Amino acid sequence: MIVSKIENILNSAVEKLGIEKHLSVSFSNMPALCDFQCNGCFALAKELGTNPFDLAQKIVENVEEGDLFEFSVAKPAFINIKLTQKAVEEYANACLNDENGGLAKHKNPQNILLDYGGANVAKALHIGHLRPAIIGESLKRLYKLLGDNVISDVHLGDWGLQMGLTALELYEEGVLGKYFKEGEDKPLTLAMLNYAYPQASKRKNEDEAFRKKAEEWTLKIQNKEEPYYSIYKEIRAVSVADIKENYAKLGAQFDLWYGESDASDYTAKAVQIIKDRGLARQSDGATIVDVALPTENQPIPKKSPDEVQRYLNPMPPCIIEKSNGASLYATTDIATILMRNQTYKNLDRIEYVTDARQHMHFTQVFRVCKMAGISPEEQTLLHIGHGTMNGKDGKPFKTRSGDTLKLEDIVELLINKANEKLLSNGGQKNDELALKIGVSAMKFGDLSNTVGKDYLFDIDKFMAFEGKTGPYLQYSVVRINSILSKLGDIKGGQITADKKEIRDIVLAILKLNSAYEICYREKSLNTLCNAVYELASNFSVFYNNHSVLGEKDKNLQAGYASLLKLVRKKMIEVLNVLAIEVPEKM
Repeated sequence: MIVSKIENILNSAVEKLGIEKHLSVSFSNMPALCDFQCNGCFALAKELGTNPFDLAQKIVENVEEGDLFEFSVAKPAFINIKLTQKAVEEYANACLNDENGGLAKHKNPQNILLDYGGANVAKALHIGHLRPAIIGESLKRLYKLLGDNVISDVHLGDWGLQMGLTALELYEEGVLGKYFKEGEDKPLTLAMLNYAYPQASKRKNEDEAFRKKAEEWTLKIQNKEEPYYSIYKEIRAVSVADIKENYAKLGAQFDLWYGESDASDYTAKAVQIIKDRGLARQSDGATIVDVALPTENQPIPKKSPDEVQRYLNPMPPCIIEKSNGASLYATTDIATILMRNQTYKNLDRIEYVTDARQHMHFTQVFRVCKMAGISPEEQTLLHIGHGTMNGKDGKPFKTRSGDTLKLEDIVELLINKANEKLLSNGGQKNDELALKIGVSAMKFGDLSNTVGKDYLFDIDKFMAFEGKTGPYLQYSVVRINSILSKLGDIKGGQITADKKEIRDIVLAILKLNSAYEICYREKSLNTLCNAVYELASNFSVFYNNHSVLGEKDKNLQAGYASLLKLVRKKMIEVLNVLAIEVPEKM
């Protein structure tokens, strides 16, 4: 809102000079000097063949005078813009009274299907499922806040070899006798599943006969033969109930609980579409699609005839069928895109949040879908690849024994660490509160980093009640709630920005509102995390320098109350996007 006003004023001055160019404005890199700056005079002057500083001065001289912004020129050719007190106050009170808190929503909302989570049925959720759940949930909430229509799908891994392995292991353990009229009827439990798959996974590497039989069972499940398909459905039901419970602890909520099995009916159709388009060819008995661009797979000259041929920008073909006719992971994802486009019309975007190491896989899948017309030309297919969560040694976070951490182990770690923090601060052990604090610490620690990069999972640093952490933000809102509660039913007044601390708060809100669109564009929440932390920090400075409860001037106190309500409104808005819950007390 303010940036648009400034740009309109500047470009009106540019037009007066007979120049048909648009100058843009950004937040200042030196906030002590100004609030916004325009750096466009350098490029514009070069294009016009004139002196940049002289051009900047002429533009400012032609700016129409007003009472909201102050324009000045700084060498070598920066146009600096400072908001007047009136502008700051108008913006603050407009945000306070606006339903969206000054946040601009999209004029043309998009229809988006967001795929994140990726849990595997019959396997325990582990640390690898954390980042897609945390990032995907926040992106979904961000998109919705800005006005998009979003459908979220967990996309379960429920149709592969792990199903046959688990079912066969349970059968040999005497659990599935009821399906074959053998032995006693034993109800399937989560504990049985947690034992069965790891045991079966180990056996398949040591017992070829067991593996072969598990592959046969998997094929029978996929062909929906009885009683194997009924066994599969029971395993899935028990496993999904546990997956839902664990995702709920992270605040991850899905509209759809589809899996690979739901796309199985579309697999043959997708393969046939690809073949009918003449895209498929045979290679060593397998069916493949060449997806490389002309700039890819360029052979690197060999230094000797015996050297292995290497390629620049390698892009292997996408295999859609094995030599035995079985489909693969890529085939399932292609079929899933076909299913989604036939089920949900007019999807503008289909986005996937997974490990960055799957980038080539999704590049292949997306290219096949575009080449075959399975994805409409105007539809965006996007892979949002995230980095790994590493321990202090810089390696992927694991247990002391080197095993992959289960999600339930991480939750227990967070609760224990949060309880330690509560006790050290003079509080009491409270597992419910500790879960909220612990999850907040983990989420903010994750989201404050750029999505595509690896980061260090430092639980002690993340759990601090001061500094740039989730618990600090929670505590800031709790403190505001406490102050407003003590003020009672005081009627809020106009926010007056006659103090630097108040001005800094309002400017932080201005930056925060602009951060949403940056995060939307970059598919990463770190800018929003930085902005809400700056707001919380500026509020803390105000709180330390001015006594809201002890203020004798009732009009001034009413204005302070409105300021606190605005800060709380904007902080809760951000925390909701980050899927961080604010406790009543800390």
